Amino acid sequence: MVAQREVSAWRPRVPGVVEVFHAHFTEYAYPMHVHDAWTLLIVDAGAVRYDLDRHEHGTPHDTVSLLPPHVPHNGSPVTPSGFRKRVLYLDLSRLDETYIGPAVDTPDLVDPVLRTRVGQLHSALAHPGDELEAESRLTLIGERLRGHLRPRAETPSRDDPPRRPDRTLAHDLRELLDERLVQGVNLEEAARLVHAHPAHLVRAFSGAFGIAPHQYLMSRRVDRARRLLLDGRTPGEVAAETGFYDQSHLTRHFKRLVGVAPGRYRLSAR
Repeated sequence: MVAQREVSAWRPRVPGVVEVFHAHFTEYAYPMHVHDAWTLLIVDAGAVRYDLDRHEHGTPHDTVSLLPPHVPHNGSPVTPSGFRKRVLYLDLSRLDETYIGPAVDTPDLVDPVLRTRVGQLHSALAHPGDELEAESRLTLIGERLRGHLRPRAETPSRDDPPRRPDRTLAHDLRELLDERLVQGVNLEEAARLVHAHPAHLVRAFSGAFGIAPHQYLMSRRVDRARRLLLDGRTPGEVAAETGFYDQSHLTRHFKRLVGVAPGRYRLSAR
């Protein structure tokens, strides 16, 4: 078998994410090393065995592995076919150093919901322009990771904003998204403006309206794009005027919500 070493890596415009790294290795084995960031790892094919703090661990398909910063670890394929993995490196703003000890004790988390959410986050991070979706998913992932590492409910910090009724928060965020339809808003800024914790804000909005904030924003942008296309504007012009990253970003969301590409929709106008 020919040894495979395929990698792709990038730095997304999402606070807290230092790097996204995807790899397919067959024979390569990582020596002992450390990172200054958290390593959030899922394996899509094969399996990885690794040593962390002098204990052996593994990553079967449904596992999410969280390796703490500053703790040496290695990694090698379990079978001749190797492994295919997706990794997020997260800075300490998402999980602070107090979680390092619990993560050393239990780095491999068997949690199908968490596994699904991490996969969805990777999909969002692959598309520039979907940063609000990525931030929302990352916020809920961080909350779930903290729940695994410290099962007891965390005591609210004195710096946390006081809780406001969920429906009020949801309507405030909807008004903000309507105001920022084209320029957009990141989750941290939105939470600051409406005085809420980011994770609570996402849950409040989704509970009130049955749709996540990023889905609402994209739906509104697509609606505006439809009107402009029927006025005869080109998809490239419409993408720039409705807040999409580029024409391909518009096309992907437009086809998902309308069923046809923007150009075809424009030609259908009478």
